[in-house]
Amino acid sequence: MDPSFFTVGMWSIGAGALGAAALALLLANTDMFLSKPQRASLEYLEEIDLKTLEKEPRTFKAKELWEKKGAVIMAVRRPGCFLCREEAADLSSLKPKLDELGVPLYAVVKEQVKTEVKDFQPYFKGEIFLDEKKKFYGPQRRKMMFMGFVRLGVWSNFFRARSGGFSGNLEGEGFILGGVFVVGSGKQGILLEHREKEFGDKVNLASVLEAAKKIKPQAASLASEEK
Repeated sequence: MDPSFFTVGMWSIGAGALGAAALALLLANTDMFLSKPQRASLEYLEEIDLKTLEKEPRTFKAKELWEKKGAVIMAVRRPGCFLCREEAADLSSLKPKLDELGVPLYAVVKEQVKTEVKDFQPYFKGEIFLDEKKKFYGPQRRKMMFMGFVRLGVWSNFFRARSGGFSGNLEGEGFILGGVFVVGSGKQGILLEHREKEFGDKVNLASVLEAAKKIKPQAASLASEEK
């Protein structure tokens, strides 16, 4: 056999493999294969069962969180994740302005592993509740698996959070994507729904504040309806 034929053959196989890898990398960095979020309705959110994190937990319907004053709610992907801690700190930076508006800030987690929630609290300046059935991550739960680690946007988010001084661990489930909601009082509805499309895809803080300013406390809403 002609040695040059073997060399050309091997080169062709190698070039084909490199081309396939480049194409896979390119596709992984588009939104083509990302699962599309299904928007939640107010009725869906209202009936979610949440638990307090006390020694004797109380179970209640999620609508209690926003019924009177509305609320900003973070559905945390994983409390030990340094990207989630970064977003929690960002949302907490809005706390003084939210307090002025009378709008509470809350978070929900999908599990309580070791001291993960306790370790998360220094980054988040609001109450935290347990969503055992992971309803805030639905109606259709979306996951990002190992494809996330070849996305350039994710690596950019990693560097951003690391350079900001955030650190974390690998405890707990971290593939089910989270989000942020701004919900009006009573039946005012969902004013903002941000669904994380990849690890570290943070909500726009200006959009959160803008949505929070639209919240009408229930007493004011009832008064306007009576007029």
